[in-house]
Amino acid sequence: QVRLVESGGGLVQPGGSLRLSCAASGSIFSINAMGWYRQAPGKERELVALITSRDSTNYADSVKGRFTISRDNAKNTVYLQMNSLKPEDTAAYYCNVNDVRYWSGGYLWKLDDYWGQGTQITVSS
Repeated sequence: QVRLVESGGGLVQPGGSLRLSCAASGSIFSINAMGWYRQAPGKERELVALITSRDSTNYADSVKGRFTISRDNAKNTVYLQMNSLKPEDTAAYYCNVNDVRYWSGGYLWKLDDYWGQGTQITVSS
């Protein structure tokens, strides 16, 4: 099976920085895309940033130039460096992995989408 462990959330003042981490564990063979989504109260979950296995990235317009996504394939970990945080960045942030291949019972399985439990980020003075 696959497990995602997120860390790095918390309370930060406007203009501050935070770094999120999401480590995938299990008998993982490969992960295609890794990403971060967020959901603010009363709003739909939205893509924040995505990075593929070839290091192609995609960002929401609202975070371009402020957030940077990266991944360490050896550690099956994705990071989100968030700078110049704004109050509107306040949300629960969720890690997502897509097209995961993992070993179980001697077979290679595919998991299309898997979500972390989420970590809260609050930007407030």
